[in-house]
Amino acid sequence: MEETEQRRPRVVIADDQELVRTGFRMILTARGIDVVAEASDGAEAVAAAVLHRPDVALLDIRMPTMDGLEAARRILAQVPDCRVIMLTTFDLDHYVYAALSAGASGFLLKDVTSAHLAAAVRLVDTGDALLAPSITRRLVERFATGAPHPAARGADSPRLHRDLAPLTPREAEVLGLLGRGLSNTELAVELTLSESTVKTHVARIFAKLNLRDRAQAVVLAYETGLVAPGGNG
Repeated sequence: MEETEQRRPRVVIADDQELVRTGFRMILTARGIDVVAEASDGAEAVAAAVLHRPDVALLDIRMPTMDGLEAARRILAQVPDCRVIMLTTFDLDHYVYAALSAGASGFLLKDVTSAHLAAAVRLVDTGDALLAPSITRRLVERFATGAPHPAARGADSPRLHRDLAPLTPREAEVLGLLGRGLSNTELAVELTLSESTVKTHVARIFAKLNLRDRAQAVVLAYETGLVAPGGNG
């Protein structure tokens, strides 16, 4: 734990409002997080991410030239080790769902507190998802089966319709429970397993299906039909 706190994540901030970028940079820098670049639109954000190879990219969803969603797709494709957090003024936005589907690790409202902003960056830098699985599940249930927002999907926008055949029956069961928003502790109780065994199953699922984090696992569980919107959970 101490090593995680001593680490200085490297961050790119992209927002078309200079005051927002400046405020976020000051907050993060004061808390031992390095802001390596700022960008005023999505195209600049992609270029900055490719140049600086940050640990985390904070991307506003609505920006000129290239929006944050397209920037997220390109950054995740070109800098696969980077984690993406989307910034939005709406907590349930079609763009946010599409970003989660593309591999973003979560989202923050722009009125986030200073402490929460820094904690969020450190959280996703450790490889975890920013969103609580239950919140992600609500978001997915709202948008996964509806008509996509006309601007939320690009022509090459990836969806997670993947073959689940590589999973064992137990792993498929674990993924279904992840989709319902269960934590590792809750999974252990539900399956009568140790928490370490649950963590092993989750790690194998992520490796086999090339998932980044639990948020994307929830999206996958719905988009493959493993979990039905409105189901138990």
